[in-house]
Amino acid sequence: MAEEGFRLDPWGHIEIKDYDRLYKVFGIRPFSEVLPLLKRAGMEPSHLIARGIIFGHRDFDKVLEAKIRGEPVAVLTGFMPSGKFHFGHKMVVDQLVYLQRHGFKVHVVIADAEAYIVRRIPREEAVRIAVEEYIANMIALGLDPKDTVFYFQTNRGTAYYRLIQLFAGKVTAAEMEAIYGDVSPAKMMAALTQAADILHVQLDEYGGYRWVVVPVGADQDPHLRLTRDIADRMKGVVELERPASTYHKLQPGLDGKKMSSSRPDSTIFLTDPPGEARRKLFKALTGGRATAEEQRKLGGVPEVCTVYHMDLYHLMPSEEEVGRVYRDCKSGRLLCGECKLLAWSKLERFLEDHRRKLEKAKDIAWRVVEAPRF
Repeated sequence: MAEEGFRLDPWGHIEIKDYDRLYKVFGIRPFSEVLPLLKRAGMEPSHLIARGIIFGHRDFDKVLEAKIRGEPVAVLTGFMPSGKFHFGHKMVVDQLVYLQRHGFKVHVVIADAEAYIVRRIPREEAVRIAVEEYIANMIALGLDPKDTVFYFQTNRGTAYYRLIQLFAGKVTAAEMEAIYGDVSPAKMMAALTQAADILHVQLDEYGGYRWVVVPVGADQDPHLRLTRDIADRMKGVVELERPASTYHKLQPGLDGKKMSSSRPDSTIFLTDPPGEARRKLFKALTGGRATAEEQRKLGGVPEVCTVYHMDLYHLMPSEEEVGRVYRDCKSGRLLCGECKLLAWSKLERFLEDHRRKLEKAKDIAWRVVEAPRF
């Protein structure tokens, strides 16, 4: 049971300061314990794993053991088409690409039902955003559309909807409130629909993938806990395995708060013009001191610097380079202006290259998913 006053809200703007606390409060396991299995499965850690950004898991060891045995494995995640695609979304896609390259079948849910009932996004707008922003950007980032299942929640088949209806009989309103807090009927429906998203790929109609992992930010754990309980309660109706999950730290927004599409200056969108992206980066919150003299004397604080986090999560895959930026900041050898120029040189090249790939991907995106009629 969660500690009093400590609840994860998948729809809110919660900031998590102490990730170690999640091990104790919610039973998330340290990701470090599966590193030997990861290597046995022929998977070298990605930079997100090596740097501890992917910090926790539930039952990912069971998925890796299945992979080692030669059984099919899958990864599923979802995106709510409520705004533009930003670097926080990119981090999830980087994980999908990594797993896809190691033999995981990728399923991507477009949570258009949730966008409509929770965020009130008009239906046509949600579909357009999903295809032209989300699916196109995912393909441009390296996700292979030929080996990816993209689908809209409102456009799935009968067996999928049957699960949602049956799941409704396996939970109570009191249980929903205990997990999520004050919930509306819309949020209850969204939670049950997400459970169907995660579990339906185990059905023969959708591939029969018994071993499924869901990579999420730590704030999304309530959905996984509910889904795992529902899977247990479906015995005698349909046999479902508990889904596994991995947890990544939430990249802080450029203002130091939670990254969000609804606050444009908190993030850089992958379609931002170069001038706009540069403006956002150069006004970002840093861990610098009040004056250059003070910083040379005391050093900076990269742990709270949002520019350093851009380097760590996205811009510097080289351990040597990102380590040098960290050390030079701490020692005072690197000032904030110099650090931002270095980050911008890498970000500018990335955005220019991504823009070319995105134009090609947009032509593909409408062809790889069936859009709902209404």
